[in-house]
Amino acid sequence: MKKRKVNLKEYNIDKTWTLFLDRDGVVNKRIIGNYILRWEDFEFLPGVLDAIKSFNKIFGKVVIVTNQQCIGKGIITENELAALHEKMLKEIEKNGGAIDAIFYAPLTRESLHNIDRKPNVGMALKAKKKFPEINFKKAVMAGDSFSDMEFGHRLSMITVLVNEDPVMAKDHPEVVCFWARDLKEFSTQLN
Repeated sequence: MKKRKVNLKEYNIDKTWTLFLDRDGVVNKRIIGNYILRWEDFEFLPGVLDAIKSFNKIFGKVVIVTNQQCIGKGIITENELAALHEKMLKEIEKNGGAIDAIFYAPLTRESLHNIDRKPNVGMALKAKKKFPEINFKKAVMAGDSFSDMEFGHRLSMITVLVNEDPVMAKDHPEVVCFWARDLKEFSTQLN
């Protein structure tokens, strides 16, 4: 892995870089103990829409990678998730931002064939297949969980823990490179 820098600006991130974003708890408010099943339950976190617009000016690609075991549990269908994501993308676009692709892992964490679910790297490999120009050593993973950080670390990405509690970042420096309270704060660390 690259020698760690003091701040994100030192990496000279430009359009040759890719940003991977987790969804629940990073882009939208997480419902503790439950799933986002309907658009009416989806709520962008404060500053996210402006942050995504800012990311589009910096990164060549912005990709969402999200574990969605609610599909594997039969709580929501893939078509229902696609409809929810379509509305999310339209709202992002209406506010001047864009997401290049969304990849999701539908299987439960107990599934034996769970190559996509983070921290496994299947979704990143699918992104690379769709966008061959992706170089994982020129990529950033921003997420709110240890599995997000491990996912990025396994592919030598720069990892940014995005949550209100910096304890995980301090306790796991082997997988967490940087910390930000939210996507808005993370976006300011790039400028």
